[in-house]
This record gives sequence, C-alpha cells and structure tokens, in this order.
Amino acid sequence: MITGLFRPLAQVFLCAAAVGVFSTASAQQSGTVKSTHGAWSVVCDTPAGATAEQCAMMQNVVAEDRPEVGLSVVVLRTADNKAEILRVLAPLGVLLPNGLGLNVDGKDIGRAYFVRCFQDGCYAEVILEKQLLDTLKTGTSATFIVFQTPEEGIGIPVDLKGFGEGFAALP
Repeated sequence: MITGLFRPLAQVFLCAAAVGVFSTASAQQSGTVKSTHGAWSVVCDTPAGATAEQCAMMQNVVAEDRPEVGLSVVVLRTADNKAEILRVLAPLGVLLPNGLGLNVDGKDIGRAYFVRCFQDGCYAEVILEKQLLDTLKTGTSATFIVFQTPEEGIGIPVDLKGFGEGFAALP
C-alpha cells in the first residue's frame, strides 16, 4: 500500500508508454541539457519512434556513506500534458517489497513501490499531484530511502534547490 503523498499509479505505465520510457541512461548519453536550475537539469531528447522532442528535469545523486548506491531522479510531463510523473531509478539489488521512501525537510512523505526493473536498475514512479509537487517546490532537502534488507534503509539526499524553477521551465 502506498502511504502519504505518494499515490497509486494504476495507469502510470499507460502514461509512460505515451511518453516513451525516458531512460536516465539515454538522457545522459544522447540528451541535451537545455537549462540548469540549482541541482536540477532540464534535459531534452527525441526518443526512437517519437515525433517530437521530450524533456525531463533530472538530478543524479549518491548516498553520502555508500558511493556505490546512487539514484537518478526524473520529473517529466506525459505526452498529453495531463500529468507530471516523478520517476526514480534505483540500482539493481535494492529490496523491492519495501519500496522507495521519501522524506522532505525531516517529514516523512511516504513510500512508492517499484514498478519495473531493467538492466540499468529498478524504477519507482508516482504521479506528481499538487500536494506532493508543492512540498517539493517549497522544500530544501529530500531524502529518498532504498532498502538492501528489511531493516537497513539507505538514505540518499536530493537537493531541492531549483526544483520549482526547473519544473516551471519544463516545456
């Protein structure tokens, strides 16, 4: 069950299919950085089979005490402009049933479950509804938590400086 501001994503993969899977790996390799806002970059690319350029706001981070554990945090709009998605790519080897925790400025926001794994890692996705979006825009620091065992959570800090400005810059 998803708790807090993280909401279920019954149709996220329908949305993801509509925008194509905006892979953080492909964005790093072939995307173009259009602008930088604090710790966030707006990266654009035209995925194979797409007719138009697609953009996402992203940040790559690693755990302070575990440099081998990193995340790619991506915010994108669906192709129909009806929703925004927060997609987090975690490394292979994370404990999937525990999901991905989120804490903003010391407040527990909730958990999202991993929806799919590929060669580059496992994805957790949530629709960015207004309350969560406002929390991220006004916050200063987020911590995403992945688990390697049921008891051991690894907190990975994400700087929220520039989040609101970067989100506003998304086409």
